[in-house]
Amino acid sequence: MNLAFTVDADGWVSAARKLPSPNFEARPEGAVPTLIVVHNISLPPNEFGGTAIAELFQNTLDCDAHPYYDTHLRGVRVSAHFVIHRDGALEQFVSCNERAWHAGPSNFFGRERCNDFSIGIELEGSDTTAFEAAQYRTLGALVTALKARYPVEGLAGHSDIAPGRKTDPGPHFEWQRLQRDTVLADQYFPYLKFPRVP
Repeated sequence: MNLAFTVDADGWVSAARKLPSPNFEARPEGAVPTLIVVHNISLPPNEFGGTAIAELFQNTLDCDAHPYYDTHLRGVRVSAHFVIHRDGALEQFVSCNERAWHAGPSNFFGRERCNDFSIGIELEGSDTTAFEAAQYRTLGALVTALKARYPVEGLAGHSDIAPGRKTDPGPHFEWQRLQRDTVLADQYFPYLKFPRVP
C-alpha cells in the first residue's frame, strides 16, 4: 500500500501524531526549507521502543532513569521536526515552517547553520542496526510531501553536514533505496557522489 502525506500551510502533517516541542524558534527572515537532514536516534542507545525520544524533545526526560541520560542528556535542549519509529509510525514535534534544533554546528556545501534552512527527520535506529521497511515507506512518503510543499534542493545525512562530529544515520541507511522510493534525480543526493566516512 502506498502512503501519501500532505503538509499543510502551517507546516504540519495531518497524518502524523502531533507532539509539540518547546525547542524551536523562527527561521531567519527569508529562510525556507531547502534541505532535508536524515538522522538516527535511540534512547537508551541501541534500544528501541518506549517514549524517551518524545520526552527528550519535550524536555520531560527523567535523566535519573538511565546512566546515559545522566551523563549525556541532562540539560540538553534539542528537537527534530519528525521521528519515524521502527513500525513506520510518524510523529511531528516542530512545524516545518519553524527552526528545529537538530543539526547543531553544520555545513552544507559552504552554507553553515543548517538548522536555519533544513527539516530534520529522525529514524528510530542506530549506526549498528538496519532500518525497517516500514520506516523507508514512511520516509519516502514524507520526503515526497515535503518536496511538494517546500523548495527542497537536497537531502543529506547528519554525518554529511557535521563530519567528524556525527555519524548518523550510519552505514546501514540505504540512500539508493530512498532515491528509488522518491524517484528524485541524482542532484537531490549530492553526497552520493562522494564516499561516506563510516
